[in-house]
Amino acid sequence: QMKKRPKGEMKKRANTLSSVFVNTGTIIILIFAIFTMLPEFGVNIAAMLAGLGIVGIAIGFGAQSLIKDLLAGIFILLEDQYRVGDVVNVAGIGGLVEEIGLRRTVLRDLDGIVHSIPNSEIKVASNFTKGYSRVNLNISVAYGEDLDRVIEVINRVCKEMAEDPKWSADFVSTPKVLRVDKLGDSGIDIKILGDTKPLRQWDIMGELRLRIKRTFDKEGIEIPWPHTKVYFGNNPPRIEKGQLASKNSPDTKAEPS
Repeated sequence: QMKKRPKGEMKKRANTLSSVFVNTGTIIILIFAIFTMLPEFGVNIAAMLAGLGIVGIAIGFGAQSLIKDLLAGIFILLEDQYRVGDVVNVAGIGGLVEEIGLRRTVLRDLDGIVHSIPNSEIKVASNFTKGYSRVNLNISVAYGEDLDRVIEVINRVCKEMAEDPKWSADFVSTPKVLRVDKLGDSGIDIKILGDTKPLRQWDIMGELRLRIKRTFDKEGIEIPWPHTKVYFGNNPPRIEKGQLASKNSPDTKAEPS
C-alpha cells in the first residue's frame, strides 16, 4: 500500500517543480521571442542556424560539463532527492535548499552564506528533513548514579514534553532512551532517539536538554565533568586535586575518575 505524503511534503515538492518549470519556461519563451523577432530586422534564420551548427560542433567539447549538470539536475528532480526548503548536505556543503535548477543547486548555510553547486558535482545527497527528522541525543551522567532511575527520569521528561500542547504537534514519535551508549572517561552516555516533523529536531533537542538539566538538578542526578582525584599511601582517604599540600610526594599516584 502506497503511503500518503503529508501536505507539507507535497507543498515543498510542488514549489520545487514550479520553480524549475517557470525558469525553464522563461528561457524557452525568450529564445522563441528572439527567433521570431530576428526576421523583422532582416536576419536570415536559416543561414544563422547553419552557422550555429558549425559553431556548435566547435564548442560541443567545451559544453560537456554543462550537459552533465543538466542531466544530473533532471535526475535530482525525477528521483525527488531533495526539494526547496529541505536541509541537505551535498558536495560536502550543508545548508537549506533555496533553489533547484537544471544546472545548479543553491544552498544557504548556517552562517547565511549562499553556495551555488553545479549538479554534476553532487555525487551523494544527504537529506536531513525528508519525510521526518530524528532526535539523536546523548546525555551523560556520573558513574555513581543509579542507571535505572536515570533512564526512568529521562523517559518521563521526554513523555511530558511530547504531551505538552506547545510541542506535541512537532513530534512523530515520543523520544525515549535507546540504550546505554558509552562508558566514557568521566561519565556514562545514554542515547535518546525519537522522530519529529521535518526541521523541528534541533529546537526539540535544545528544549529536551534544558528540561533534562532542570530535572536532574531537582532529582540530584549528577552530570559529570573531567576531574582528577589523588590518593596518598595505602588505603588513604580521598583528597581532591586542589587540596594537595605537596605535588612532589614519592608516594603520590593519580587516578582519573
